[in-house]
Amino acid sequence: MTSPSAFAKAKSFGKRIIGQSEHPVPVVTVKDWTRNLTQNPARDALRYVQSLFPIFGWITRYNFGWLYGDVIAGLTVGIVVVPQSMSYAQIATLPTQYGLYSAFVGVLIYCLFATSKDVSIGPVAVMSLTVSHIIASVNEHHPGVWSGPQIATTVAFICGFIVLGIGILRLGWLVEFIPSPAVSGFMTGSAINIVAGQVPGLLGETGFKYVLRFLYTEAMFTSVVSTRDSTYKVIINCFKFLPATKLDAAFGITGLVSLYLIRFGCDYLGARYPRRKRLFFFISVFRNAFVIVILTIASWLYCRHHKSKSGKYPIRILQTVPRGFQHVGPPVIDKDLVSAIAGEIPVATIILLLEHIAISKSFGRLNGYKINPNQELIAIGVTNTVGTVFGAYPATGSFSRSALKSKSGVRTPAAGILTAVVVIVALYGLTPAFFWIPNAALSAVIIHAVADLVASPKQVFSFWRVSPLEFFIWAAAVLVTVFSSIENGIYTSICASLALLLVRLAHPRGYFLGKVTLSEQRNPSETREVYVPLKERPGVLSPIKVVPPSPGVIVYRFEESVLYPNTSLLNDALVDYVKKHTRRGIDMSQIRMSDRPWNDPGPKPGQDENAENLAKPALHAIVLDFSGVSHIDTTGVQSLIDTRTEVERWANKNVEFHFATVLSPWIRRGLIAGGFGIGSASSGIPTEIAPAADIEAVEESLQAEGSPIVSEDTPFFHFDLSAAVRAAEAGLGADRSERSSFIKSPDNAKTEASGRLTGVGNRALYLEIYLKIWSKIKQKKGASDIQKGALYSRAYRVRISAFVHAISKFQQAFQEIVLAVRNGGNPDPEQNNSLAAALRRAKDAGVPRDNIENALKKAVGGKDKGDTQLTFEVMGPGSVGLMVECLSDNPNRTIKELNNVLKDNGGRMADVKFLFKREGRVNVALDAGDDLEARLEKLVEVALDADAEDFETEDQDDGSRHVEFKCPQPSLHKLTSALSTPGIARELLSSELVYAPIEPLEDLDDETGEGLDKLVQAIEDADDTLRVWTTADA
Repeated sequence: MTSPSAFAKAKSFGKRIIGQSEHPVPVVTVKDWTRNLTQNPARDALRYVQSLFPIFGWITRYNFGWLYGDVIAGLTVGIVVVPQSMSYAQIATLPTQYGLYSAFVGVLIYCLFATSKDVSIGPVAVMSLTVSHIIASVNEHHPGVWSGPQIATTVAFICGFIVLGIGILRLGWLVEFIPSPAVSGFMTGSAINIVAGQVPGLLGETGFKYVLRFLYTEAMFTSVVSTRDSTYKVIINCFKFLPATKLDAAFGITGLVSLYLIRFGCDYLGARYPRRKRLFFFISVFRNAFVIVILTIASWLYCRHHKSKSGKYPIRILQTVPRGFQHVGPPVIDKDLVSAIAGEIPVATIILLLEHIAISKSFGRLNGYKINPNQELIAIGVTNTVGTVFGAYPATGSFSRSALKSKSGVRTPAAGILTAVVVIVALYGLTPAFFWIPNAALSAVIIHAVADLVASPKQVFSFWRVSPLEFFIWAAAVLVTVFSSIENGIYTSICASLALLLVRLAHPRGYFLGKVTLSEQRNPSETREVYVPLKERPGVLSPIKVVPPSPGVIVYRFEESVLYPNTSLLNDALVDYVKKHTRRGIDMSQIRMSDRPWNDPGPKPGQDENAENLAKPALHAIVLDFSGVSHIDTTGVQSLIDTRTEVERWANKNVEFHFATVLSPWIRRGLIAGGFGIGSASSGIPTEIAPAADIEAVEESLQAEGSPIVSEDTPFFHFDLSAAVRAAEAGLGADRSERSSFIKSPDNAKTEASGRLTGVGNRALYLEIYLKIWSKIKQKKGASDIQKGALYSRAYRVRISAFVHAISKFQQAFQEIVLAVRNGGNPDPEQNNSLAAALRRAKDAGVPRDNIENALKKAVGGKDKGDTQLTFEVMGPGSVGLMVECLSDNPNRTIKELNNVLKDNGGRMADVKFLFKREGRVNVALDAGDDLEARLEKLVEVALDADAEDFETEDQDDGSRHVEFKCPQPSLHKLTSALSTPGIARELLSSELVYAPIEPLEDLDDETGEGLDKLVQAIEDADDTLRVWTTADA
């Protein structure tokens, strides 16, 4: 059996082989990442299954109020979708009933899986145009092999299955790679394409050279509308064959003009008569159906008596539309057909998912709810795969019908069921009337609907204002779609968007920073430091004076993740700036030309190289602001190592690298692996990425709820940029820098001296009242002031002791204000009853206004310190659990001080939170009087209605009574508001969240009690402590 010492030696030998230190710095580990992913696999799996059927999350709460809105919206959309779906089937070169099939399945199936109440699924213009292109392409290469409906349903099945898989695998984030300008670009180009393709049908023009064919049952029909050609060719042909215009134009132009007249007229009347706006809205909604009905009646009246001997009518009409579902059955998927359409599937899939996600997100933002993109992909995937059973062709979200549905007051996705009923009625009851619908009328409906997809001038201008490069992507998508094809337009916009993304990643912005000191208008003495770019940029901070950092210190902000495409840019920016603005560590004037590097041309004739070099400051430290960095890869860390090597070679000495606001623990891990952030500022040894150790294996005791683990081994990592710059300018590590900056501040020196005299600590926020007594003798000599403070005479100590009682009141008021803001979540006393009560008691106690305002600033996080609320779990003597709540501007210091207190008083960090429960406590006061019991009874009734669970009373010497109510944590605000109502109680004394022991300990022995009292007193005396709770509390 291997001995422990042999195992330790083997472990040490292994570490030396891989280059790991014997005393590594704690970092996040792969184990931590894996644990976060699989904390509760069973629960995650259950949630995943439940998320597949969102209908069960709201159907059990369905009510008549929702039903009313759904009925109105469902019927309204149904009236619109019938003529639209028939028209879109015409774009797809399919018989009109296939549009109705797609409309029925889309609205019915989608409601079962939807996370959007507004989206209406069914045939849409762009998808129909794409289907027509696919049908034409297949018939061109395989003429007469497959019918148009068979090709369309196969496309629907394959695209639906692909989108369904993307949703199930939760890959919906891939859609985010296509920006809105690209989507708008190809949608605009497609809309122009569709409108141009429908103009010949609107005018009844014939004679086009290229025609599309599709199979309609057993007969072959020919369409005179060429949608295969590029849009510009279609437009040219429209003018070329304008003399061939037929009687269809009378129906088409009349219908189109009527649609726009009704729309604009209703909009005008709605604005003119606001009380009847909803009436005019519904009149406008019915315009499609109204125009189709009128033109159908006119067509019937004219055509039934003008039929030629060959059976043709004077205008093109739909003629026979089969009744009901004629093609229900399992989909027939031909492998050869799949091979024939394989090249067109990517475009169809992109349109299917992209248009739907864009619409659903848009209406989610508009109506204040959030959709689940992955679930939406599942919904349209199931809709299209199941739809092939009914003979449907690809369907996705329609913008116009979704907008109509939203404006109609839809409440849930169940409105789609009512829309499906309308489509069923049309399929089984209105098909005889469809016989006489003019094709030109359907073209008018298409043009009227699709024209809204063209981007407005305001939207296009916004693209230019926000990002000119994205405007060019939009323009390229439109032009390619118009002059080539919709497929090429989509590919162009996607490729251009991805190229722009890579360019931005490879060439991110970075700035060398300087300091701007800002002051508040209300209190000019209060200032804060903000770091902004040194180089003035037009329109950005032009009139503000920017102060560079101290000579020898460089502050740089990188506004992108540090990844392999942009690492050279970061390296070049830092190295070039260092060489231009800092002194070279070697006097090159003493170096012979033969000893210079080949790429160093040396000084120009007559130039004093050494004098120019000595005029520059010596490089001391580089501060990198990582607030904009979310990732760093291996190449990025190696680039920083190379940068450090180059600048130290230039400076001929060690250069400190300070990092501010490192947000990700994985960035911290990578930097430590590269030798950054650790106690030594030198880069002499680590020239390659070094290994790092597990965070758990090094320190498990420094656990604080709500706070990151901060190691003393990484003094060059800082919480904010100001602290990093102060540390760099002091020329020391973070810990020594904080002490130095504290000593150099006369105000801080004054505070520490006063804390030593009074035993209260350096809480300057509430000690200001008596510190003013000796402010006249304040000396601005840095650290010497602290030493002088300890030498003040005994008489002066006596003068200060008179204020100790007042200070205790101020300390109590300070804690109450901080807790009230932290627990109430709002610094506005009008919206935070607990804070209002704390402020009132502070004023009654005579606390100065400045102290109260400072306490409020401290409570909300400080003006410039970024205070953090921390909670620690402690095991005390006799296994008594403690919960310690602190407020700190330096968590690293707080953790260290608390560890020292625990070490000296018999405590240790431990997991004891399970011994406590979070509970709300509200204290109120009742005035004395004969009706005290009646008022108490009324008070209890109000509290019970506000979720109070228990209460205790305490009689006061003046006959009044204090009442303390207990409630669950979520009900604290509700209970506080109820008890703050005028007339309920005399005064709200306090309202706070506490850690109450689940089973309070009783009968502690004397030794345990004394040790616990000593420990609690020591913790409470710490500067950053707010509250302490124990399991021994009653």
